[in-house]
Amino acid sequence: MKKKEIKNVFVDGAITPEHIAKSISNHQSKTQIGAHDIFLGQVRADVIDGKTVHAIEYSAYEEMANAKFHEIKEAAFKKYDLSCMHIYHSKGIIKTGEICLFVFVSSVHRKEVFEALHFIVDEIKIHVPIFGKELFKDDSYQWKVNT
Repeated sequence: MKKKEIKNVFVDGAITPEHIAKSISNHQSKTQIGAHDIFLGQVRADVIDGKTVHAIEYSAYEEMANAKFHEIKEAAFKKYDLSCMHIYHSKGIIKTGEICLFVFVSSVHRKEVFEALHFIVDEIKIHVPIFGKELFKDDSYQWKVNT
């Protein structure tokens, strides 16, 4: 069996509504799919110690991160009966309100996509080496801790 190619999931800047809409539109011709589920991670304007986050600067060791994304995809395809899966993550400075993570899964039936999406997003948060620097309006910052 041929080994699947490790794809680059990183997008420079925010993931745009147009990118998301195009991904959805591209699946209309795949008539064996009966369900899709989407997760959109958005940068929040958290208030920490009286300071408001205005953006997060994402960085990663991309080769290692892409390998982890690939492992998560492979595990999800083995565990769930999925037809299709796409993952995109931003790098660089993403402002509050903008999308930084887009996960899109498809299957014949809805139960698979609901369960798979939950599994995939949790695995990303736990295992993928992506680093977020929370930027405050006063030009200070702190490293984000995933919860």
